[in-house]
Order: sequence, then C-alpha cells, then structure tokens
Amino acid sequence: MGEETGMLKRPDGADLAWRRVAGEGPTVVWMGGFRSDMAGTKAQALAQWAQATGRAYVRFDYFGHGESEGDFAEGTITRWREDALAVLDELAPGPVVPVGSSMGGWIACLVAMVRPEPVQGLVLVAPAPDFTEKLMGPEIDAAARRSLEETGVWMRPSDYGAPYPITRNLLEDGDRWSILPGPVPVTAPVRILQGGEDPDVPWRHALELAQAIKGSDVVFQLIEDGDHRLSRPQDLARLIAAVEELVQPPA
Repeated sequence: MGEETGMLKRPDGADLAWRRVAGEGPTVVWMGGFRSDMAGTKAQALAQWAQATGRAYVRFDYFGHGESEGDFAEGTITRWREDALAVLDELAPGPVVPVGSSMGGWIACLVAMVRPEPVQGLVLVAPAPDFTEKLMGPEIDAAARRSLEETGVWMRPSDYGAPYPITRNLLEDGDRWSILPGPVPVTAPVRILQGGEDPDVPWRHALELAQAIKGSDVVFQLIEDGDHRLSRPQDLARLIAAVEELVQPPA
C-alpha cells in the first residue's frame, strides 16, 4: 500500500504538504523538528513501518518547511501549533498517537493539551519544549541582541549548514507557549527517547519535561551514546517499538 499525497489549504492561503498511509488503529501523526521536514530518516522509517503493518500514518511539513508553502522566517510556534491542529482535525479524525521530534515534541504536547480526547499516547524524540527561551536564549550574546533590536532578525550559526534567521517575533511568541517547569496537563501515556550525547537538547532538559507531565504512565529512555537525530538503525528500532506499544488498544 502506497502513500497518498496532498496539500491542506490554511486560512492565510498557504498550503501545507502532507502524505498519508491508510490503515487500521489510531493514526500515527509525525510532527517534525525545527527546520526539518517529513522526508527525514525517522519520518520515512515510520512510513515504511505503517505500510508494512497496515497502520494509519500521516506526516506533514509545517508552514515554511519542506514542501509546504510560506517563508520560514515568518513562522512562529503559534503558527506551527495551528498547522499541527489542522492536520489532526482534517487528516486524522479519531484516535491519534502524535510522534514529535525536537521542536515537534513541544508541538505534540501543546496539541495534546487542547485535544486530549483523541490522543491515545505520545512518543517524543529529543523533545525541545520552550527551546526558544531555554535553549536558544543563552546563545544570544550582545551582538545577536543588538541585531534583534535593530533589525528583528539574528542569523544563528548552525552545525548543520549555513546560518539561518531567528526572528524577534519567533522568540517573543515562543514565550507565550512555555510549558516548563510545568505541570504539563497531559495524561495520556508518554514515551520519551533521548540521546545522552545530544548537543542540541541536553538530556536533563528532556528529563525535566518527563517529570513535569501530569500523567502517571511516562517512560523516559536515555540512550547514552545517542545524538540529537537518533536516526541509527538501533534508534529507529526503539522508535518503532515505542509507537507499536502505544497504538495498541488501551487496556
């Protein structure tokens, strides 16, 4: 069984690209990371798993990401949260298991907080809640702060390529959606996979989220030699195992 592809029209006219595998059980919904897209290794691995097992699966690109329309520099947590909610409402009716990677872990939590009924469980990979304040904030030196004040944009250096724009609007908007130190009102089962050698999201940051979640069924798995991407074969196997656990009917 292949994947259906399409574009989801948003109120501002920008289309969101999506891909969907028809199948049984709750729909697994991939929520990618900041500046990532639905063609990444983990998202592809889940698509292959869904096709092989007959499970329902949806992946998409946020505004300004991947195949979706929009200028990345105009994106905010508010906008990307709305994108995720639109995908749930339009493409994944019924029970869902959001799988959030990095920023997607923050988005998945925000979604679960306002759509608790359909969320059967959450799988979070190197989740980065509040990253605009708690992870990026300490990097903003005097020169970066001056650039933000004068132009509204800071070109943040990247270990993965050229510098990219961080806007004052993104940073200020992120503050509105802060969920730490909690409590985080998510009661569905949660599985968190976190690399001990992650240079982008310190494992203690992800652990703080695990401890802040109100639900009693929260499992935090530290992969001591794992990096931020967690895309090695053994990491993908752990991801799929966590998803398979949560798509089973509740006891």
